[in-house]
Amino acid sequence: MRAPEKPLHSDIPPKLLDVKVAFRILAWALQWDLPASTFHVELIKNDIAAWSATSEIIAVFHANAGHVTLHDTAYNTDRKIATGNPYKNRISDLQKRGAKIEPCGATAKGNEDLLQDIKINTDAMARTAQLIRQGFVKITE
Repeated sequence: MRAPEKPLHSDIPPKLLDVKVAFRILAWALQWDLPASTFHVELIKNDIAAWSATSEIIAVFHANAGHVTLHDTAYNTDRKIATGNPYKNRISDLQKRGAKIEPCGATAKGNEDLLQDIKINTDAMARTAQLIRQGFVKITE
């Protein structure tokens, strides 16, 4: 994130004690040079740490964003390149910070193609509806 040119004062600083957020990530877009969706998950995780809040963060990837959950070989095959998954470290960092990463079963090609510790849900829309019923706030990316 770019440093502000002038000091910034927040007039409405939110503070939550318990955060339950489900990110529905349909497309892979960039904000500056960072993937917007993972950048936003990182922002909320930073806020949660600053608030000393409890949290459950689940990022549901599907459609044009599902490829970021693939290991290098599967990523290369899917994207028809030979560089490996450039997003694997960002995904791993989010997992280490407690975010759960779930690709959609309709998007995923197979469990053996996924990065470590990623579980497939049946389908993104049903999973998102389930999470909302469980009290998660949906953020659509």
